[in-house]
Amino acid sequence: MAIIGQLGGCLRRRLRLFALIGLTLVAYIGAVNRAQSLPWFIAALLTATLVVGLVWPHWLVGRLSVVRRGPDRAEEGETINFAVDVRNWGYLPRFMVELVDRLPAFGAAPGAAPGVARTLGMIGYVPGRSSRCFTMPLVCEKRGFYRLGPVGLASSFPLGLAEARQQRNDGVHCLTVYPAVFPIVSLALRGAPSQIHRGGYLLPEGSGAAEFCGLREYRLGDNPRHIHWPTSARMNELMVKQFEPLASACVHFVLDLARGSNVGAGRQATLEYALRIAASMARFTCYNNIRTRLTGAARRAVEVEAGSGAMQYQRILDELAVVDADGSRPYASVLEGIGRRALDGETVIVFLSPAAGEASATFEALMALRASRAQIFAIVFERSSFVDPLSSRDAQADAAVALLHEIDATSVRVRCGDDLVHLFNA
Repeated sequence: MAIIGQLGGCLRRRLRLFALIGLTLVAYIGAVNRAQSLPWFIAALLTATLVVGLVWPHWLVGRLSVVRRGPDRAEEGETINFAVDVRNWGYLPRFMVELVDRLPAFGAAPGAAPGVARTLGMIGYVPGRSSRCFTMPLVCEKRGFYRLGPVGLASSFPLGLAEARQQRNDGVHCLTVYPAVFPIVSLALRGAPSQIHRGGYLLPEGSGAAEFCGLREYRLGDNPRHIHWPTSARMNELMVKQFEPLASACVHFVLDLARGSNVGAGRQATLEYALRIAASMARFTCYNNIRTRLTGAARRAVEVEAGSGAMQYQRILDELAVVDADGSRPYASVLEGIGRRALDGETVIVFLSPAAGEASATFEALMALRASRAQIFAIVFERSSFVDPLSSRDAQADAAVALLHEIDATSVRVRCGDDLVHLFNA
């Protein structure tokens, strides 16, 4: 729509210009055929109007400069403010100049054309040898990495016969919009994730919270506090308690970035929901000192090694801001690779929206992952709701939840339009 509007404006200017040129030619033809001064005066007046209409817009923007300043990071749905400084280097005032910018992060809502140069406002008056500062509040519509600009000035004043433009790349050039994050009070991880790093469980590094599952012979390097003295005395041999890891000190997000797995449009797509959920869960785990890593098989491999804290959360956010569902590798194949290198007791967070033909292979990979003693936390998307929000309950999601229950996996079911805050904090 914005492109059509620009073409329409250009066409109208051309029509006005050709009409004025035609009138001027008619006036000169009439003046030649008549020995009167009035036709010559009219022809001269039309000529002057034509010259002013073509030249003045270039004079208005010729001695102006513009710089945009603002943040380089934002979140989906956040309103950010850009400051635009317009300076007049000439001695005479300038007026009726439009501020034009190319902002692909904004106007991505349905019905708008992101990335098209748009008029953001009209500068009524800038005194000579002075500057004016304007603040533009803009809403970040969709996550991503965007190159802004160039910011520019345009004028077709006073007659709209021609438009003069001046563009500058000064100021902020790039903007990263992160997925929208919602608060999570607690996560249904197996075991006691709040005690993983509090010293309550004296287990080997990475074992995390655990429960007693049996006894075995003492080995060099075992913690003496795990020796079971009554059994050791009875068997005349040192025996130590063996533990079953329930929640590892590492949470592994595995994104499904295959093309066929992403359904829906814009912010109401399964991929966008998955990224918001992953970002929110990662904030919880990273800030609770739970080691977190991220994997995804897209055209550009997504791989964030395990870590915790604010810096690790920022690394994960940087990846989630730019990732896209453009991969060709099936999700089942990705999960098989994860299973071969999963830590004992590690919590693997998976996002399930497989096409009908891939569901069987995906669940076989999940069973193999569970057999490797990894814990599974599954986000199950109802695909039909992302195609038609008014659709009835998804039978494929029902089957997925039932299979996940059989392998003792935790699952959260997500429909398009769900309140994620309530869903993850109920």
